Amino acid sequence: MMNTEVSGKVCIITGASSGLGQALARLLAAQGAMLAIGARREDRITALADELRETGAQVVAMVTDVTKRSDVEALVEAAKSAFGRVDVLINNAGVMPLSLLADGKIEEWEQTVDVNLKGVLYGIGAVLPIMQAQRAGHVVNIASTAGHRVIPTSAVYSATKHAVRALSEGFRQEVAEFNIRSTIISPGAMSSELLDGISDEALASQLRENIVSYMSPDDVAEAVIFAISRPANIGINEILVRPTLQKS
Repeated sequence: MMNTEVSGKVCIITGASSGLGQALARLLAAQGAMLAIGARREDRITALADELRETGAQVVAMVTDVTKRSDVEALVEAAKSAFGRVDVLINNAGVMPLSLLADGKIEEWEQTVDVNLKGVLYGIGAVLPIMQAQRAGHVVNIASTAGHRVIPTSAVYSATKHAVRALSEGFRQEVAEFNIRSTIISPGAMSSELLDGISDEALASQLRENIVSYMSPDDVAEAVIFAISRPANIGINEILVRPTLQKS
């Protein structure tokens, strides 16, 4: 059944070529949303756009590296040009190259900050003038349960996700008068390609072995849909969603 609160919304998704971003694109398209999807991998984002168009969805796709402000601005402008407005931005692109601080993987630290925090800021900066002019809009930032709990190896990753939560709350307070909503989605263990970004293979293997249960990206996508499909006078400000067996 099509969700009438989602149908017709113009939704932008970063990091849409795999995992949660891909699941969101498919689910939103099935619910009648109009999409602007971006990701770094041209072949995968093009294939996804073609797949969705075959179902009748209206889709704009662009190669988008969220560490480049110009790429994010171009994706937002493409959405506005194609559909006339921007209703929802889902800042989904993220990386998780976990490591001990003592390992000194400074380039990975910088990448984590550039993607997970600056990429979110670039997205907000690009849509905010449009949403203020519309006096309506919704920004969904994908954080993590790591934004609530820090473990050894997650210091930098957790720092970025804590920052996203603080940024989202500050944004919420600033834009409420414009009828703009802000939602943080903090997923727990979810099957995705994030663990593939850990360069320490022993650590990656250990994490895979220790995770008791995974959610699917579709499970988390449903939480996003719930938040954006509420009536305009209701703001779902944060959702934590974990596998039942995940204790922390």
